Amino acid sequence: MKCFDPRIEQTLIAALSVLILGGCAGAPEARTAPDSMISVTVEEAWLTQRNEGDNVNSIATWTNDQRSWLLATAKETDILIIFDAATGERLGETGGRGNAPGRLLRPNGIFVVDDRVWIVERDNRRVQVLDLPDFRPILIFGESELQKPYGIYVHRIETGYRVFVTDSYATVDERVPPDAELDGRLHRFDIASNGDALSLDSHQRLGPTEGPGRLLKVESLWADPERGMLLVADEHPTRLNLKRFDLEGRYSYRTLADGALRHEPEGMALYYCDDGTGLWIVTDQDPLENRFLVFDRRDFRQIGAFSGATTSNTDGVWLHAGPLPGFPRGVFYAVHDDGNVAAFDWGEVLDTLGQDQCTRPVLN
Repeated sequence: MKCFDPRIEQTLIAALSVLILGGCAGAPEARTAPDSMISVTVEEAWLTQRNEGDNVNSIATWTNDQRSWLLATAKETDILIIFDAATGERLGETGGRGNAPGRLLRPNGIFVVDDRVWIVERDNRRVQVLDLPDFRPILIFGESELQKPYGIYVHRIETGYRVFVTDSYATVDERVPPDAELDGRLHRFDIASNGDALSLDSHQRLGPTEGPGRLLKVESLWADPERGMLLVADEHPTRLNLKRFDLEGRYSYRTLADGALRHEPEGMALYYCDDGTGLWIVTDQDPLENRFLVFDRRDFRQIGAFSGATTSNTDGVWLHAGPLPGFPRGVFYAVHDDGNVAAFDWGEVLDTLGQDQCTRPVLN
C-alpha cells in the first residue's frame, strides 16, 4: 500500500489555512459593512452667508401661515440668528449677552415645539423659553440643577412638556468625573402648561453611574416618543455611539451606530412617518470626512450615508419634514464648520438613498 506523501499533506494544510484565514478575514468585513458604505454626495441647495465670528452651533425651524424661520444659536456673539427657512436670507437676530430674561450667554442647544423656542445657555447654566414670533421670555429653569448644559429635546406630555437636557460638567482639571458623579449627565424636567403660562413641575437627575450605560461626554440627543425611546450620543473616544434609554431615563442596554461612527456623533434628527416607519439621521462629525449616517427607524439597520459638497464639521442639524417654497418634500439643515448653515433638499436625499417618502410625515 502506498503511504500518503507528507509533502502533499503539508501543501494541503497550507492551502486550507489560506482558505480558512481568508474566510475569517472576510467575516469582520461583512459584519462591519455599514461602516464601509460609500457616502454619496448631495449638493447643498444653498448656504447662509458665512460669519465665523458667530460660532453657530444648533438650529431649528418655526413656521406659521405667514413666516418660515430657521433659528440658529451663535455661541460667541450670544444671539439667536433668524434666517428665512426657504431662502437662507438673514432676517435679524435676538438676544445679546447677559443673564436677564431674553438675554443669552453662550447659547447652545435649541428646540422648537408649538410656538415656543427652548434654548440651552451653557454659561448661564439654564434653559430659557421664548414665545414666538415676538421672542417674549416666558420661562427660565435649570439654574439650580445644571452645571454645563449642552443639548435639549422637548416633547409634549398630557400636562405640558417633558424636557431632556444633557450636562457635560467636568472636574476642576477638565476631566470626566468619577463614575459616582455621573448621575447628572442627563436631566429630565417636566414643565406644566396652563394656557400661555409655563412652570417647572418636577426635575430628575438621570444617568447610570456604573456599567455600559454610563455617559462620559454628552451633547446631542433625540427621542422617538411613539416608540418610548431616547438616544443620547456619547462623544468620548472610547465610546463613539448612541445609547438608548426609555423616556423615564432607564438605560435599555442597547446602542446605535456601533462601528459605523468614525468620528464624534453630533446632531441627530428623526424622519418618522405615522405608519411607524422612518429614518434616523446621525452626524459623524469631521472637518474632512463629515457624513450623515442614515438608519432604519425600526431595526436600526444602516441604510446608507450622505455628505454635502461643501458642508463639514457639523454640529447641529434639523429636519423640517413639511413643504417649504422650493422644497416640496422638506429640508434637511446642517451647520457648516461653525460659521453658517447648509440646506439640503430632503426629497433629493431620499431619492439618492433609494428611500420612499412618508405618506404622512410627523412634524415636530
